[in-house]
Amino acid sequence: MTLRSLPKVELHLHLDCSLSYAAVSALDASVTEAEYRHRFVAPPKCTDLADMLSRAPAGVGLMQNEAALRLVVDDLFEQLGHDQVLYAEIRFAPLLHTERGLSANRVVEIVDEAVTAASGESGIEARTILCTLRHFSVAESLRTARLLSEHEGGSVVGLDIAGDEAGYPIDAHVPAFRHAIEHGIHRTAHAGEARGPRSVWETLEHFEPSRIGHGVRSIEDASLVTHLSEEGVHLEVCPTSNVQTDIAGTLAEHPIGRLREAGVAVGVNTDGRTLSDVDLTGEYGRLQQTFGWGPEEYLTANLNAIGAAFAPAEVKERVAEFLRSAYPVELHSTTATA
Repeated sequence: MTLRSLPKVELHLHLDCSLSYAAVSALDASVTEAEYRHRFVAPPKCTDLADMLSRAPAGVGLMQNEAALRLVVDDLFEQLGHDQVLYAEIRFAPLLHTERGLSANRVVEIVDEAVTAASGESGIEARTILCTLRHFSVAESLRTARLLSEHEGGSVVGLDIAGDEAGYPIDAHVPAFRHAIEHGIHRTAHAGEARGPRSVWETLEHFEPSRIGHGVRSIEDASLVTHLSEEGVHLEVCPTSNVQTDIAGTLAEHPIGRLREAGVAVGVNTDGRTLSDVDLTGEYGRLQQTFGWGPEEYLTANLNAIGAAFAPAEVKERVAEFLRSAYPVELHSTTATA
């Protein structure tokens, strides 16, 4: 099997940071490919997370009406299909797409409808996660969380917090996550990326997520690594993105292998396919070249991911069964959870 043909699961994927050039040119024909690579794609090494995130508004600016939102969703599903993704969770911040008259509620409706339709047409199981952002006010963050309660029953399944982790504390977002906890809403949260283990500890305490976005700086605290392992907290790891934001100087220095060996459930993700200029097949290839990863490691990571997915049990079981059947027979005894 080639790396591209391997079935995959992706849990950490930002819709507004994953526009292909084809999608961008369809939305704005004046954008040349050179301009696309300059404005939409971050360099291989950024100063920090905030530097990398400075490219994100380019995509958001094009996603301000119904047609554009639907086009971007369809474009992403084409990318997922090319990557042989079986199951994906796609995240976005609804409040960022209201600059030209759409309400946040309508934004969620449009993306929900588009994801559901694209999932049905492609056969790719998919769910959506709503993001509040670090710089949002208490009211904006709580509004994002309440949108989840207003859209039960569709593809919308979880709450996340993203943005400049180092620049803003969590205080303004505690009410939003408290709402999610009280209403039984799935939770993940970016932490341990721009800040160290303390960020992960406080996120676990106040937001009570079952997953952490990135979380790789947990490796700096042995007690935290043990806690993540014992509690089964899944880390949505994005290796290329982490090198870009200088969490790791090079991929060879990335802690994904050490976290895995310590018993932490890690998955592999792209973060933003445009921002990081990578697809999931590319991520797998880099892990193969750098750490010697092969089918066993990929299968384990994918089983970890589907086990932590915000999907119904029957979906998770079906995807896990397919993963096991699609990988070499000798790997069926893997100890990964699902």
